[in-house]
Amino acid sequence: MKYQYLEKHAKVQDAIKEYAEKKIGKLERLFKKESDAQITFTGEGLRQTLEVTVSNDGMFYRASETGNDLFGAIDKAVAAIERQIRKNKTRLEKRLRQGAFEREVEIPHTAFEEEQEFQIIRTKRFALKPMTPEEAILQMNLLGHEFFVFRNFLNGGSFAVVYRRGDGGYGLIEEG
Repeated sequence: MKYQYLEKHAKVQDAIKEYAEKKIGKLERLFKKESDAQITFTGEGLRQTLEVTVSNDGMFYRASETGNDLFGAIDKAVAAIERQIRKNKTRLEKRLRQGAFEREVEIPHTAFEEEQEFQIIRTKRFALKPMTPEEAILQMNLLGHEFFVFRNFLNGGSFAVVYRRGDGGYGLIEEG
């Protein structure tokens, strides 16, 4: 596993980094390919926040813990990521129920009365992995996002977006 550390307003001892590598390294047995781990330490007064993001074959698993004890936070974050991995594997085996994406999506029309200035605050770039809509929903839920962009393996690798609807269901937008 490859490790990347980021320290924001905090200086972390090597012993904590070694402990993190030891604990996070145990997750590698759950993957077929080599993984990357990004570990972010953020200091906020006496409390510290630890965020661990593990990526493997285009899938991302993330956990965040806040507290005074970084060793305990590492243990909790690794346990949370392990639960996410097992949950993801179980869901992929069971798949979502048939017809989950057959509902029509109704998009409300809005008109701008006056022209607004739009400012892009942040730009992200990432490779779009071919996957099924079910896998994309799992990835979206694991990241805690409201939408997820991917290449739809079932539709010849076309550009697609899955999103969480207000009624609790999911929607799929595909390239025409």
